[in-house]
Amino acid sequence: MAPGLSVASDATGSVPVTGGFEMLERLHESGFRAEHAYLAGFVSIGLSMTSWFLSKHMERAGVARADRWGIFIGEWAPTFFAIGNGLRTYEK
Repeated sequence: MAPGLSVASDATGSVPVTGGFEMLERLHESGFRAEHAYLAGFVSIGLSMTSWFLSKHMERAGVARADRWGIFIGEWAPTFFAIGNGLRTYEK
């Protein structure tokens, strides 16, 4: 099968799907694996809670700013998990 070409399955059978794996291929070639992406997702969850707690207790800006920090860092987790799922699929 040609590089960048994968096979997806639908109700009628296998259908070739082109493209979409360039980023995953580059990440994989650079040594970044699905486990690393999953770990980064869990670390970002921990960082989100830590940044919220520290901002709430160590800054005078109040809870609203702490919430913004927690949400900002917490939004990284789904991206890392999605990259991990893509890499896991690519690695198989």
